[in-house]
Amino acid sequence: MAKLDGKKLLACCANGAGSSLMMENAIKKVMTKYGIKPAELRHCPVSEGKTAARNYDVVFCARTFAKTFDGVEKNGTVLIPLKNVMSAPEIEGALKDAGLLE
Repeated sequence: MAKLDGKKLLACCANGAGSSLMMENAIKKVMTKYGIKPAELRHCPVSEGKTAARNYDVVFCARTFAKTFDGVEKNGTVLIPLKNVMSAPEIEGALKDAGLLE
């Protein structure tokens, strides 16, 4: 659980307004469930996230945008592509699969 404490998390969608805000809220639900306190959790458009990703520990995006973040993992950033960006259970499962939740 502590693996995400103090980490910087970023949620990205096409325009950075609607679905990324809902994704951020779903991520917050998972963080609250596990008592995790990230250093930062914000949302933005993919165009900004592509550049900003290297400054974050974990980046969440829709699967359709995953290729936009090719190479980000070589900087140590974990990319979490999602089918349903508003699904807290999917986010929780993806974080477990990535070894970030126990």
